[in-house]
Amino acid sequence: MRIVITGLGAVSALGAGAEALADALLEGRSGITPQPGSPAHGLNPHAAAVVSHALGAAMPPAQRNLHDRHGLLALEAAAEAWAQAGLPATAPEPTRAGIAWGTGLGGSGSLEASYAQVFTGQPPRVHPYTVVRVMANAASSHLAMRYQLQAAQLAVSNACASSAQAMGEALWLLRNGRADVMLVGGSESMLNLGSVIGWQAMGVMAPLDAEHPEQSCRPFDDARRGLVLGEGAAALVLETEAHALARGATPLAVLAGYGHSVDAVHLSRPDAGGQRRAMRAALDDAGMTPGDIGYVNAHGTATEVGDAVEAESVAAVFGTRGVPLSATKALHGHLIGAGGALELVATVQSLRRGLLPASAHVRSSALDAQVDLITGGPRETRARAAMSNSFAFGGSNVALIVTTP
Repeated sequence: MRIVITGLGAVSALGAGAEALADALLEGRSGITPQPGSPAHGLNPHAAAVVSHALGAAMPPAQRNLHDRHGLLALEAAAEAWAQAGLPATAPEPTRAGIAWGTGLGGSGSLEASYAQVFTGQPPRVHPYTVVRVMANAASSHLAMRYQLQAAQLAVSNACASSAQAMGEALWLLRNGRADVMLVGGSESMLNLGSVIGWQAMGVMAPLDAEHPEQSCRPFDDARRGLVLGEGAAALVLETEAHALARGATPLAVLAGYGHSVDAVHLSRPDAGGQRRAMRAALDDAGMTPGDIGYVNAHGTATEVGDAVEAESVAAVFGTRGVPLSATKALHGHLIGAGGALELVATVQSLRRGLLPASAHVRSSALDAQVDLITGGPRETRARAAMSNSFAFGGSNVALIVTTP
């Protein structure tokens, strides 16, 4: 059974919309900007990829107040994907439509606000909606209510693999006949003081490039020094092909393969063996060989160890310099739980446009000896299949394969 993608939605520091995302990636335009530090809390000036436009501006304040920032991002991305799919305001058969959504920290901003109230008394009381804004299934619950998705609800919180795994599990639900339509994706907004301090303390955040702040994140570059946090959301509408064609929808792509593995080695150090297993599992699930894949959207966080391990694992699966590869986090930042969904939207857009985005800000790369790193500008392609990798702290690895319709 083929599962097709009929709608795409995205919101990130690169702008609102899946087309804006693709445009910026092909232009090499960065959404990363310098952010002030907080000397009182030991936070240094840093780089981040921030969504700059107002969220939920058209919603009544009382309704908007129900949502954490990551929930508002989810609503915006989902609305775009749902509209592109050509579905009515709510699912025509609610018990045959479901939701699968990923997030790493969920409503961390709302949680931090409650701590601030406890210690400072400002505002005068903890927000009464704190619990329902913080819970990891908040965004998926709101989306289920908005579109009347009653068949299934999956809220996946598996660090940087969250939304990628949500999409893969939704693929299996559809194949197994549990639903005809699934709204899938992820959202994340953790650019608050507590979260950023935690990432900075871990030593994996890139220092701010004082001369070129927008280039602070350099995946696969020899001078890479760490990740840059971003926020945003991405959504896709998945349907069985029979359901999509019966209602006259136009498939944008096919979600053809899903591979998931667990390193079971270390909480934060990646393992090439686990990554290889995920990629090979996705190929097996799609009934493909490595030679069928024409592009890999790498996890590519720009950490010294992470990029080296990924280059090793990709070369082991596809052969030395065996497949074109790039890392889009250089431009939109690392969206943690939402990263897999945003990068799958970017991958679909690459196949649709016949142009593969470059891995930005690469000046020199010893890893180019192992992988065919796209640099300098977009590369034309006639590829019909591509893979998107998401490798998470905790050792969770997800590979997704999409093909042209």
